[in-house]
Amino acid sequence: MLTQEWEPFADQLANAQTPEAFLSLITEFVEKEKIPLDGVQSAEILLGRDTRPSGESLLEAAKQGISSILGAIALDLGILTTPQLHWMVRARNKGMKATEPAYFEQISNSFRCLVDLIPNETKSSKMDNTVVVDGADGVGGEKLEVLKTMLTSLVIEVRNTGKGGGILNDGVGADYVQKEKVVPRGFCSNDVGLRCASLDGDADRLVYFSVPTNSSRKIDLIDGDKILSLFALFIKEQLSILTKKGTENLNNNSHARLGVIQTAYANGASTDYLKQLGLEVIFTPTGVKHLHEKAAQFDIGIYFEANGHGTILFSESWLSWLEARNNELGFASEGSEQQKAALRLLSVSKLINQAVGDALSCLLLVEVVLQHKGWSIHKWNELYLDLPSRQLKVKVVDRTAVATTNAETVAISPPGIQEAIDAETAKYPRGRCFIRPSGTEDVIRVYAEASTQEAADSLAGSVAKIVDRFLGFSSSQR
Repeated sequence: MLTQEWEPFADQLANAQTPEAFLSLITEFVEKEKIPLDGVQSAEILLGRDTRPSGESLLEAAKQGISSILGAIALDLGILTTPQLHWMVRARNKGMKATEPAYFEQISNSFRCLVDLIPNETKSSKMDNTVVVDGADGVGGEKLEVLKTMLTSLVIEVRNTGKGGGILNDGVGADYVQKEKVVPRGFCSNDVGLRCASLDGDADRLVYFSVPTNSSRKIDLIDGDKILSLFALFIKEQLSILTKKGTENLNNNSHARLGVIQTAYANGASTDYLKQLGLEVIFTPTGVKHLHEKAAQFDIGIYFEANGHGTILFSESWLSWLEARNNELGFASEGSEQQKAALRLLSVSKLINQAVGDALSCLLLVEVVLQHKGWSIHKWNELYLDLPSRQLKVKVVDRTAVATTNAETVAISPPGIQEAIDAETAKYPRGRCFIRPSGTEDVIRVYAEASTQEAADSLAGSVAKIVDRFLGFSSSQR
């Protein structure tokens, strides 16, 4: 989550050939950014590591690097999930307690508060309060074992905790489940009908799934798009209660600007659903850094990638207004629906990890929203029907030959390629297709959607051939 303007500088530092070049880069950057270097500046660097054996040596290398800088102190916070460490950095910079017990306490207390605010009519419905979670044999499974002991109205069964000798992300985890759409290791036909979820290795992604039949390893996947839709629906409902008639005299902040941020990889059916709710949907290039930056421009910004990485951001100014409004309502109409809505929104802002996507806090928020609505995993999955899609990779001579615009949905070079893609896409009902260069290898990624799986496969294959014709190895030999 490095500020994007600093990324080229970080690249240059990592690739500096000599100590002199390294020092020269720092000097230039200090002057350019007008960073004061008069006297020793103090800096606290928070360090965490995961459960892999390599963690110890990497931690030691980081400590040595930090100790070489005057005034810099390394604080070793032990074994943590990536989002826990992000949460602690944010907490430390806000003057709050930045410890693991403080993290667990805040999210478990906020969860309990939201459970207490569940409407009586849904409290009485006999909803299954058990969720079975695949911990990806990583640090997240270990931390979930701690967190589940602090919750009373939710039963969490953790599998693939890493204690049984399983290898991190090997046939397990959110990435595997989302891409392959099959049950992870440790799940079987006995789990038919259960509400299941998968974390990824460092616990910043979350997807849900259910096992539909005894006879197949296939799953019904509930990805990041559906998690986003559930959160957006809940937040919109609470805002509607908070600003319903009788509040016309409130200042304009009462009408929060709620934005939903997606990438082009979001399923088209999810985008249609969100727009039908009347929500403002914005697209950014692929990558959490782009989504996070755009979400921060709203009073409430919700972002998710289909892979299950996402969170909700609340602006400080709007939260200040909400605190004041909650106090007003507590004085004038304690226990009213409006006050409950205000309390729910305040609790969500404390339960969700506003620093980065966090599978543990998102899991708790999904569970409490499902309890609030009295929904099974199947009812949630019926919010909308995903359009069939297909992703392919095409090896090319030079990936930089493709340049894109409109949040990576339109190719502006090489000349003529977008027109060829558009002509092919037009042949398919509900067809949508785009290409984008990989950030790491000489391949072009193709994403296609259509009304049937057969059509999506066909469209992706046709566009892959177009890419190969324009950019493949055979094109370079003509």
